Order: sequence, then C-alpha cells, then structure tokens
Amino acid sequence: MTAVALTAARAARHAALHPKSTIDRARRLPDIVPALGQAVKPILTGRMDDWHGEYAYTLGEQAFVYGFPYIYNARLRHDWVTQARSPSTVPYAPVNHFWHAEQLLDATYRDGGCPNNDTLYSVAWVNLGSEPVILSHPDMGDRYFTFELVGITSDNFGYVGQRTTGPAAGDFALVGPQWRGDLPAGTRRLSDAPSPWVLVLGRTLVNGPDDVPRVRELQKQYRLTPLSLFGKPNAKVPESRDVLTPVPAEEDPLGPWKTLNAMLAENPPPSHHHVLLQQFAQIGIGPGLDVEVQPEAVRRSLIRAAAVGEALLERQMASGDWAHLVHGWRYPPAQMGRFGDDFLKRAADQSLLGIAANDPAEAVYLLNFDDADGNKLACEGRYALHFPRGALPPVDAFWSLTAYGEDRNLIPNRADRYSLGDRSTGLRWDADGGLTIHLQSQPPDQGEEANWLPTAREGTWFVALRMYRPRPEVIDASWECPALARVA
Repeated sequence: MTAVALTAARAARHAALHPKSTIDRARRLPDIVPALGQAVKPILTGRMDDWHGEYAYTLGEQAFVYGFPYIYNARLRHDWVTQARSPSTVPYAPVNHFWHAEQLLDATYRDGGCPNNDTLYSVAWVNLGSEPVILSHPDMGDRYFTFELVGITSDNFGYVGQRTTGPAAGDFALVGPQWRGDLPAGTRRLSDAPSPWVLVLGRTLVNGPDDVPRVRELQKQYRLTPLSLFGKPNAKVPESRDVLTPVPAEEDPLGPWKTLNAMLAENPPPSHHHVLLQQFAQIGIGPGLDVEVQPEAVRRSLIRAAAVGEALLERQMASGDWAHLVHGWRYPPAQMGRFGDDFLKRAADQSLLGIAANDPAEAVYLLNFDDADGNKLACEGRYALHFPRGALPPVDAFWSLTAYGEDRNLIPNRADRYSLGDRSTGLRWDADGGLTIHLQSQPPDQGEEANWLPTAREGTWFVALRMYRPRPEVIDASWECPALARVA
C-alpha cells in the first residue's frame, strides 16, 4: 500500500496546484492512480459515493492547517538537536543548550525560513516539562539584541532584549505551563510558556565583519540553566539529544499525522481547543491517537489531505491575503507573531514563511514579490528601489533589505552580498540626497556596484525589508515604502 499511497499523495499535490490539467488528464486516462481517481470523481460526475472518505478529507484539511506548526517544528527540532550538518551556519546543539552562529549567514544555509544577514543567531530548543530554565545574558551596552520566545505552535509568548527588558545583565525564568513553585531571588519571571517545549531565537546585531569577534564574546556569556542547577558553581548542564523523531512522508504517507499525534501528546493543546480536537478525533487525529486503525477510506483521505495541505499553505502565503498591500509591499497585521486561533495564518504566514515571526513592535518585515506595475519579480529583470531624501525606513534600531529565492533561502552570488541597509559601508547617495538600491542578477553599471543587491539568476525571487524597533508610522503603515521600479 505504501508505494501506491505515496504516488497518490504526489498526484494529489499536483492536482491541487494544477486543477484544470488534472481534470483533463482524468478524462483521458481512466486507469489513473486509484486515489487520485477517487479524488476527482465527484468533480467529473457530481456524485458522492464515499461520503466517509470525503468527510475525512475535508476534516483532514482543517486538521493539517491546525497541526502544521507541530509537524514543522518536530522536524526542525530533530534536525537542529540531532543532525550535525554545517555547525557554523546551521543550528546544532543539545536540548537546553545554545547553538551560536559563528558567522553571518550566507547562501550555504539552506533550511529556509528567510534568515537575516544582519545578526548572529543564538538558537536553542528548551524543555520546560519538568522545571523552569533560566536564560542569562551579560550587560549589552547600546548593542541591539533580542531573544524571541516561541511556543511549539510558532506563537510568541515573550521577549528578552533591548526593547523589552533592557540592556543590563539579567537572569530570566522560562516557566512551563504546569510548573508551580518559587524562583531564586534576583530572577525575573516572564510570561508562562504555552507549551512544554519552546524555541529561543536570539539575535545579536553585528556592525560589519570586523564586529563578529566582539559579538562572539557576548554569545559565550549567554546561558540556559535548569532551575535545579542555577546558582551552583561549575554546574554542568546535561547534554541530551533525546527528542521525538518525526516520520517523513517520503517514508510513510501517513507520517505527518503520526508526527502530529505524537507532538500533540507531548505538547497538549489549550483547553479551549477541546471541541475542535473532538472533531479531529473522529478521523484518528489527536494526542496519542493512531491513524493506522482508521478505515482504509479515512487513511486514503488523510494522505490526500496532507499532500494538498502544504500546497494550500504555500498558495495562501504567496497570495498576500494576510497583509495590507502598499506599493507591492506586504505590511503585516497587528496579530503577526501571535496569530493564536487564526490557524491558517498561524500555519502559513508564521510557521511556513519564517519558522516564527516577530511581534510588530520588535520588528516589521515587509515582503515584496512584485514590481511597481504588479508583475512578478523576474530573474532577468533589473529593478530600482529609491528612497527620497529624508524618507529612509524609520527605526530605532536598524533596517536592511534582503533578497530570497523561491525556497526562502539567501541567493548565492559571486559578490557574496546578501543584504544592504543602514550599516552598509560605501553606499553611493543620489544627487538629491536620496538612496537608490539596484536589484538585479548581474552587476550594475560602473559606479553603482556599492548599491547593488544581487538577485536570482533563475526562478522566482522576492525581497524583505527588515525594520527592527520600527517607529509607529511603520507599524500602522502610514510610512509607505516606495515601489520596486523595473528599469530594464
């Protein structure tokens, strides 16, 4: 069954992305993969023979949207805790230990998530199931830094950093949802985490390559200490890499659902989701349930729902439905970073797009996929972004512009340049005092290289304008970023 089901899953995903061609093909090929034939039969005939399977499919789509962050984070956690790939650029550390980037990320990092090229990351998967963990940092002076605290569903539940807790050295308690007790004097309790497992995404600003060693010294002083070891001299935090192993869909078409059920058992959903989980339980989806005991029609429909589900999220994210559009730039809603019970946006526009998303007060990322005329950014095109004099992005920390390929990774280029911003050296200013950035795959004309941001040589691409500690006019979109003008 597995090989046939896997073929069916791939076919179902193609059907979601290319519905007309799928219908035409189904009419020409009556012996098409049985699962796909079952999927399109109601479209062709107007008849519903297998109501059980169709109901399982529609409910499965909702369950996939609801559960996608759990599935995605299971894979990321497993990869970042257990798989040593490129330790200087890809997270790899035991549970309750920081991994620190040793250099600014470049195109060798291929885990997606639209990484920045402005800060050194400090990343940790933290288990709060048995006791709190204390996050400590030294005095940071006037340097921008932040530790974004993210629950297993990709929603933020707090911050430690320049904006929220200040630059002074401190000890901050990360507390799980079930813990009760007293904390040591001098520690600061943050909002309780919504799940036993959380992700800490630290970012420390780097002011150019020569500044990397200074940031690395600060990173060495970042600490994560379980409460039972806090304050004990020379205490060594155990190095555990014991995390749930997700089941890849490539090996088992029901794998995403098995992973989801295990993750829901490990990270119980909030109590107000009880009615929703009761519905999902009808098709074997829920904490600790077993999809293998479901009827064949239900299993087949769940395979289809998972295959189509991710394509659905991709399409929703790319549509920009979640954003306020200004000159092609997608301004995030106020709920960004904490979409909560808006499960579609939580899955597509938080988890899938960026692993997690900052609260707008911390950072606003404006995405743009189109030029000033509404056409998709083309690999052969040459574009210009012109900020008039006095109209640069208004921020209290920093801003930068980064280009990404369709896989949401940085774009390889011979110049080894991945962003331009307020800390870029050698920028050439326009005669009127404004700033023009050139976006294209090939080097621009002589004299304009300093303002060149390389773009993709093939395929689609997009840009992100990051603004850290943005001013109110960014958050409410009264500051309008200029359009990307195609110049050739």
